[in-house]
Amino acid sequence: MKVENAVSQAIEICLRIFGIWPNISCVLLRRLFWIVTLVLQQAFQYRYIIMHFHLFEFDEMTKILSAALAYTILLAKLVIFWYKQRKFNTILTMMAADWGERSNTKFSMSVMTCNAKLSRRFANITVILYVANVTLFSSKILVKHADDDIASNVSTRLLIQEMDLPFDVNRRFVYESVIIVQFLHLQLCGYIVGILNVLLINLILHISGQIDILRKSVTEIFPKEGKCSPSRSVVKEIIKKHQKVIIFSEHIEDLYSYIALVVFVSDTLMICFLGFTIVASIGQPNASEIIINNLVFYLVMNIEAFVFCFAGEYLSAKSKSIGDDAYDSLWYKSNSRDSRIILLLIMRSQNQLTITIGKIMNLSLEQFSSIQKASASYMSVLFAMY
Repeated sequence: MKVENAVSQAIEICLRIFGIWPNISCVLLRRLFWIVTLVLQQAFQYRYIIMHFHLFEFDEMTKILSAALAYTILLAKLVIFWYKQRKFNTILTMMAADWGERSNTKFSMSVMTCNAKLSRRFANITVILYVANVTLFSSKILVKHADDDIASNVSTRLLIQEMDLPFDVNRRFVYESVIIVQFLHLQLCGYIVGILNVLLINLILHISGQIDILRKSVTEIFPKEGKCSPSRSVVKEIIKKHQKVIIFSEHIEDLYSYIALVVFVSDTLMICFLGFTIVASIGQPNASEIIINNLVFYLVMNIEAFVFCFAGEYLSAKSKSIGDDAYDSLWYKSNSRDSRIILLLIMRSQNQLTITIGKIMNLSLEQFSSIQKASASYMSVLFAMY
């Protein structure tokens, strides 16, 4: 399966590391490794929360809980992707087939190449954003470690992710080893979270290119000027192309529907917790440190929610444009057989392609505003309790 052009190298490398890419070696060992590490990570985090629950201030509790929740969400996304592995393989096969046919026309080659470059730019920007997020989130360790060296105090050393580990982490080399492992693990986890979002954009851009090629074909066989006498084989190819677009969209919907549900629920809670932590820190002596550690994390959660909602909105708008272009052409001047076929294409395009949130509601920009409203409402409740 050759998909070098369809999927960027950054996405492929990350999916190989996490055992999602098809036909890789030791796939069960890769998945088992990440299941074990993520389960242990969460076990130690939630154990720390339970053991120190009575010592936390309310704003500190929301900050630690949101960090632990991020790993739970990642594990849920990976399990869904592993479960839908066959569906993902089918999507890659269809993308490879589309790239194999891209040389049919100059327009199709131009559209698909442009979308592939745009997808790679999104991947690079996302990787940079998540690396910056992890680096800033880990900056508290550098500051605290410097203060501990000045005060010669090692009993209050912090970890990047607060955990209740079954051994003494205050010993010098043990502490440095734990910090390095946490930092690398957090970087990889942030990498896969960003890449799964970029993969959705990659798939949406690909189907968008296929829709543009389909629209171009419709306008060419029924031009607004000249004779309308398309061959029956050309009309059949258009119908087949439209059917492939619908099937590809259904595969994306099946792959990302429950991931969107996890994102919709979790991002609402995490935006609420992080927003509360940032606002509650204003006026405190270490306010700048807390804001720096959490601001990029807060922005990343909002961007993730926006990416999913925008992808659903963009797909719906693109699918509607197929029927609009077909209707604007001179299909009614063709013979009755061809015009009936185009009428069916127009009618089918009225059922807009979309991505749902757990088969419950459609992803749209309206749902993104709902996430913001819900987060603000929950935040006001937290302030009332605070």
